[in-house]
Amino acid sequence: MYEMEGTVKVIEDTQTFSSGFAKREFVVTSEDKFPQDIKFECTKEKIELVDKLKAGDKVKVSFNIRGNEYKGRYYVNLQAWRVENAGGEVDSSLANVTDSGAGSQGQADDFEDSPF
Repeated sequence: MYEMEGTVKVIEDTQTFSSGFAKREFVVTSEDKFPQDIKFECTKEKIELVDKLKAGDKVKVSFNIRGNEYKGRYYVNLQAWRVENAGGEVDSSLANVTDSGAGSQGQADDFEDSPF
């Protein structure tokens, strides 16, 4: 499990693929000496985590790193499974959905023509 604190910068629309698989991405700017814009994704029931966010929110994101290969190319995704306000308390406007499948590798079959 990994965690990062920062400020929500961008919230993308939900993407739904022909297989029925859905994901939603958001970008958080880190609070490091040299800030970085880090893109996270939420899939399946975790999409509701992103529905509660707005640009400018200070958050702590708990996430897993997922890597996969598609046609000889390698991809890394950061899958968020918890979003809290940066103070450490769960903000009532940010749903805290527990992750029942953290680290599972079975989701690769959910993607039809997408390398992500």
